[in-house]
Amino acid sequence: MPDELPRDEHAAASVAGDTSDTPRPLPVLRAMIDGLDRELLQLLSRRMALVSEVAAYKRQHGLKVRDFARERSVLTDRAERAERLGLPREEVESIFRVLLRASRDHQSALRAEVPVNQATRTVAVIGAHGGLGQLLVRLFGDLGHHVLPVDVDTALSATAAAAIADVVIVSVPIGVTEQVIAEVGPHVREDALLMDVTSIKSAPVAAMLAHSRASVVGAHPMFGPGVHTLQGQRVVLCRGRGDQWFDWVAQAFSARGLVITEATPAQHDRAMSVVQVLTHFQTQVLGLTLSRLGVPITETRPYTSPAYLLELYVTARHFAQSSALYGPIEMRNPETAAVTAAFQSASRDLAQILANGDQQAFDALFDDVRGYFGGFTAEALEQSRFLIDRIVEQG
Repeated sequence: MPDELPRDEHAAASVAGDTSDTPRPLPVLRAMIDGLDRELLQLLSRRMALVSEVAAYKRQHGLKVRDFARERSVLTDRAERAERLGLPREEVESIFRVLLRASRDHQSALRAEVPVNQATRTVAVIGAHGGLGQLLVRLFGDLGHHVLPVDVDTALSATAAAAIADVVIVSVPIGVTEQVIAEVGPHVREDALLMDVTSIKSAPVAAMLAHSRASVVGAHPMFGPGVHTLQGQRVVLCRGRGDQWFDWVAQAFSARGLVITEATPAQHDRAMSVVQVLTHFQTQVLGLTLSRLGVPITETRPYTSPAYLLELYVTARHFAQSSALYGPIEMRNPETAAVTAAFQSASRDLAQILANGDQQAFDALFDDVRGYFGGFTAEALEQSRFLIDRIVEQG
């Protein structure tokens, strides 16, 4: 009688398959489940304690928080064990992906990638009471730096903070960014860093170079202040002046789990004309069309596929936020006119195909666009399937 399951897996299988002719009462079963869940939480707590030790080791030895080979090994092993236990492979893998992300976040919070001999800097965040400003205050504080929060209602003025800080970060609305840069730039020391975090890069970087003698870096965090974790979030960095400070910024963001993309200001703005202007514009057109059609959301919800519901969530989420944020992003990008004109042209062409009932032209359009996406379509199917499954789980 071969025994192919390890002892602990036999025990788990025994518990999972323990049935009898007389079912136990539901309250008893729920109490047993509650007990197992508490044991799981204790195990997770012990696991995170070990992660803390891993963080200390990595910091001492100058190792990166994320180890892709280790993560692949863990996910493969846990998924295979799940299958042997009769558990759904994909769901268990999803759970461990969340655990690994939490592990990385914990290690980053413990400064695992911060050099042991790192010099503490004084970082002034101008616009510290805004959503992104508050996040930057926490981020640089977590990394062990002395942070000076500055806003319109603080006793410390922007110019006074700029004069004493090693790093001056301008985190204000796009519409006043260049004005604030012109005000504080001359006060930033030549050996210090002046950095902005706006969604447009060409004009702010040019303003920082013109109004200061300090090192200059343009930054654009590709996420909002409401994110649950910084792990894997992207930030674009543009060199302005001073490679040493650029490297310092890149290392600081990387240490907190962010993924760095380097670009020139022009490259950034061109990419953002698609990533932000085009996507925001099409979302706004969809929302405006729905609003003008006037069909109540409650009327369409019973008919929604998960994919449509995802589109609806994205659109409603967009309009739940501030128009003062999105307007300048779209109006100040130098490529906006070309992007919106291309969108309008594509809309007219597609509308004409539909009006003509021209299936052949419709097929050709699909082929053309499919060819543009190429191999990305396979990734899109896989990732969107994951998102759709999560929506279905929410009920």
